[in-house]
Amino acid sequence: MLPEADSQLIQIVDAATADAARRAGSWLKCRKGCTQCCVGVFAITQLDALRLRQGLAVLELADPVRAAAVRQRAQQSVSRLTPDFPGDPATGLLDDSAEESFDTFANEEACPALDLSTGTCDLYTARPMTCRIFGPPIRSQDGIGVCELCFQGATEQEILAAELNMDWSGIEESVNAEAERVSGQAGTTIVAFALLR
Repeated sequence: MLPEADSQLIQIVDAATADAARRAGSWLKCRKGCTQCCVGVFAITQLDALRLRQGLAVLELADPVRAAAVRQRAQQSVSRLTPDFPGDPATGLLDDSAEESFDTFANEEACPALDLSTGTCDLYTARPMTCRIFGPPIRSQDGIGVCELCFQGATEQEILAAELNMDWSGIEESVNAEAERVSGQAGTTIVAFALLR
């Protein structure tokens, strides 16, 4: 069961992302059918994993056929990824240093929530934080990062003017800690393994 505070966190994140998208204007190329950010694995929190599983349960009630397709894609993905999985395939948990291997691990693996025939996410309302914030410029210890499809030809000023304000990290850490208590698992995983738990 998702922590109650997750809905507040989602509202904060979605509002901040919408504001950054508004400021980005036409530089932001994200749209239905663009699946650039849906290919290649990435780490997700236990909060993201719980939200995805709840989203799949809701989809199961609304559209069992689509839900079955998501489950099948997740099973196929796990089968392909298990031999080189940088963690424990039995639990789906990533090793602490797993993200270092993401440069060479599963870069061509489509997210199991992605319906390749429509180019849309079957679990869009339950998507992980990384998916929610992708597109606008994001600051990290390495500087400002942008999607390779967005901001082509933009000046540094135009990029910085659209920077996503990520001041929710303290709330997210707190809600994720609660999700870890609820799930009984701590650490990160990937979408395919999260959907099969």
